[in-house]
Amino acid sequence: MGRLADLARTGAPAAFALAATILAVSTAHAAAPCRNTERFDNWLADFKKEALAQGISRKAIAEASPYLAYEHRIIRIDRGQRFFAQNFLQFSKKLIMPYRLSQGRKLIKKHAALFARVEREFGVPAPVIVGFWGLESDFGSNMGKDRTIRSLATLAYDCRRGEMFRGHLFNALRLIERGDLSARQMIGSWAGELGQIQMMPSEYLKHAIDYDGDGHRNLLRSKTDVIGSAGNFLRSLGWRRGEPWLEEVRVPGNLDWKQADLAIEHPRSQWAQWGVTQRNGEPLPQDDLRAALLLPMGRRGPAFLAYPNFRMYIKWNNSLTYALTAAYYATRLDGAPKMNRGARNIPSISYEQTKELQRLLARAGYDVGPVDGKIGAQTRAAVKKAQLDLGLPADSYPTPNLIRRMRNRR
Repeated sequence: MGRLADLARTGAPAAFALAATILAVSTAHAAAPCRNTERFDNWLADFKKEALAQGISRKAIAEASPYLAYEHRIIRIDRGQRFFAQNFLQFSKKLIMPYRLSQGRKLIKKHAALFARVEREFGVPAPVIVGFWGLESDFGSNMGKDRTIRSLATLAYDCRRGEMFRGHLFNALRLIERGDLSARQMIGSWAGELGQIQMMPSEYLKHAIDYDGDGHRNLLRSKTDVIGSAGNFLRSLGWRRGEPWLEEVRVPGNLDWKQADLAIEHPRSQWAQWGVTQRNGEPLPQDDLRAALLLPMGRRGPAFLAYPNFRMYIKWNNSLTYALTAAYYATRLDGAPKMNRGARNIPSISYEQTKELQRLLARAGYDVGPVDGKIGAQTRAAVKKAQLDLGLPADSYPTPNLIRRMRNRR
């Protein structure tokens, strides 16, 4: 399905606050308006010269050359990712379908010995790996239909994030040179991601492993390589062995809502003191394990404690809606019950209303980042500040009422 490759993998932040900051900067950069001024043919000639200068062989470049072409359709897709503008309940309902739960559980059971090996070596449990495997490619049945080299060449030429995709294109050539994949085999998502867990070529080059011992790192065909490489990659993103990643909780109606923020962490003992409990009403452990409280649909919707391992989800894909959906899916595969969706008819706003709210907030001096119709970390932070200034519950959730209040401020 493509994982917003332009935004993911922005480093290894030490705290959620830094992750949110990186997301804001990356998002703003990705949406900056620009226009190409160089002809593609001229750009491509310079690219091939640089590839040679970097030590990439003429043979690898020649193999890729039939696919080193520009496709405007890729740019149209890149500019219009409204799929990620849905709210968490809408998004998670569409992605966590019953068959993905049943199939995921079957695969965990079928490959139990392999998953046990991965957890011993990398510390990552099976539900976490299977969650990404299911969302990214439907367990290998839908890895995409686009020519990877052509997608990367198009995005590397485009002015928006050319340097980043230029690096991925160089590394795609290196994959060819290593013999991991041929140019013809490189078929994946529109954004250049490859294989059953949809790695960008740079990630594939660095983190894919030959886990079945056949001499090749094949994330398109070898389930053993897929599972082992996923564990290796997730460990590199900072997975902490033996710790939880996400837990649904109950929150009291009198909570200080401004504490519910990805950038704010407290020990579980503190959350317990404020009246937060496990989903079943049992008290939280009185320990020092830190967590952030996430209210993706505001104070009337589902509530989750996000533990340090949740940072790994943000690094995998720093769309908060996707990250939370993937983490929740993994808890379901791990045996958690279906979440409490909260109050009926939680107010929500459309894509166009979101853009209006972003414009209103920006006009009032709040930093929303790009006006793109998506509620990312930067827009949520601006919503929270506006709620505090207006005397509203500061749960960071945008509503039609907030739009009305912001209109009246003009």
